[in-house]
Amino acid sequence: MPPPNQRPSPGQPFSLSTDREISSIPKASDKEEKWVYPSPQMFWNAMLRKGWKWEDDQIKNNDMDWIIRMHNTNNETVWREILKWETLHAKECGQPKLARFYGKAQDFSPRARIRSWLGYELPFDRHDWIINRCGREVRYVIDFYDKGEVDPQTGVVALLDVRPALDSWGAVWDRVKVAWWRWTS
Repeated sequence: MPPPNQRPSPGQPFSLSTDREISSIPKASDKEEKWVYPSPQMFWNAMLRKGWKWEDDQIKNNDMDWIIRMHNTNNETVWREILKWETLHAKECGQPKLARFYGKAQDFSPRARIRSWLGYELPFDRHDWIINRCGREVRYVIDFYDKGEVDPQTGVVALLDVRPALDSWGAVWDRVKVAWWRWTS
């Protein structure tokens, strides 16, 4: 019997795959393992728990495969962006790993709020990812903005704003350094 999050939901109009894809993102654990992405069935059930009404979107079975591809592509892109920031700490830790993450879709970051006051749209999602930097936990904030058209080749559907959270002097210094490099180059 599959676990509850892999079973079809009541009234589900079609069956969905329970196959899961292994990510490239190392998991912060004693073992050498990677994070595993949700299956289409797990994603469907999670969306229902968050209040989604599939009937309103007239979704079809093959849409879920596309949604999963976009989800996984965006997460791989987030990880690559985090690794760019982590190069600032390569001497102290050559192999950061993802410890955990939180979805905070309605908890807008201060930067997103300021951008909205300037007339820009709010992000459609936000995540906080906690990285294990060789025994030290570091939080990153990721704002997901609507890109408009989906890139059919890559599946990229969002513009990502990935940066260290301003909850330590080290993170503040990292953001100041990177801002200076961007401004002067």
